[in-house]
Amino acid sequence: MNKTGGTKKYALIFVILMGLVSLFADMAYEGARSITGPFLGALGASAALIGLIAGFGELIGYGLRLIFGYISDRTKQYWSITIIGYAINLAAVPLLALVDRWELAAALVVAERLGKAIRTPARDAMLSYATHQTGRGWGFGLHEALDQIGAVLGPLLVALIFFLKGSYKYSFALLAIPAILAISILVCARFLYPSPRKMERAYRSFPQHLPKTFWIYMAAAGLMAAGFADYPLISYHFSHKNVFSPEWIPVFYAVAMGTDGLAALIFGYLYDRIGYTSLIIGTLLASLFAPLVFLGGLWSALSGCVLWGIGMGIQESLLRAIVADTIPQQRRATAYGIFNSVFGLCWFIGSALMGFLYGISLVALVVFSLVTQISAVPLLFAARYQQSSDKSKHP
Repeated sequence: MNKTGGTKKYALIFVILMGLVSLFADMAYEGARSITGPFLGALGASAALIGLIAGFGELIGYGLRLIFGYISDRTKQYWSITIIGYAINLAAVPLLALVDRWELAAALVVAERLGKAIRTPARDAMLSYATHQTGRGWGFGLHEALDQIGAVLGPLLVALIFFLKGSYKYSFALLAIPAILAISILVCARFLYPSPRKMERAYRSFPQHLPKTFWIYMAAAGLMAAGFADYPLISYHFSHKNVFSPEWIPVFYAVAMGTDGLAALIFGYLYDRIGYTSLIIGTLLASLFAPLVFLGGLWSALSGCVLWGIGMGIQESLLRAIVADTIPQQRRATAYGIFNSVFGLCWFIGSALMGFLYGISLVALVVFSLVTQISAVPLLFAARYQQSSDKSKHP
């Protein structure tokens, strides 16, 4: 095997290892997140409190990425920060089995999101170094596909536990198994790949400030996030309007998550060949989920969930890949932190507004979702043009 092929294989194994970490981590915390709402309710928390806890957790999970991305780049301790983040993220899940007060459970829910905020920028920076060899789109797409396998298996495992007459606490305790597997694989990856930055040998010279392309692209991604409905709102609509029987709601979610993983692979592959055009196509396609989900019947809703899954897939793969192609090594974790913080804030604002519009007019909600997401497309064209200009100035 030639040296280049060996390097690509070496990088691919790293992506797969980190994908397996995400697979088992998602089994743990997505499995837990599928029942934390009713668990908090069983401990005495009101619906308003549950919404507040969940919303605050998401703000922490996205907002603090800015800080930890900056710390990662300043200290270069990517592995240490990633491991600490995963440890906090995953330890919170089985600890839920030990609490009997909603206040303590709420603290662990927020801690789980805090752990994700700590580890995500550093982990994505390390993945970006490996995807320089595998292809940005394919590498991040493969990672997201493995991630989504865990996101499907976790809730299904919890559903099986309850089907077998298990309890909340038994479910949280059992989820310690995938959590331990995730940490074990992460530690192995740390020793096998002590210096992931070495996988990106081609160093491009850029100014120290973040390029204009990044800010245009971030504005486009913010519009995509603001117009993208949360599944809890979609599932509430299915139940509230009796679109189909309640037991099908998690099945539709599983379909969306499966589509997410497949879309990440397909659009990741396309990105490595046609660049921004793949994201523009995916954004236009995914934007059609809203009228199908909120204004149609059973089959329309299923089609809408598939398109919603495509939207999730491109957000979790292409958005990360483009940041890696836009930002030089020494600023990449910082860029991921800023990008994810703004993305999460826009998602939060858009979700709150769509929740408000739901009580007024479904048509208004759909129009807001469509217009906001489609408005991102001109900015994506602008970012593509600006990126070409940046590369011509800094070859």
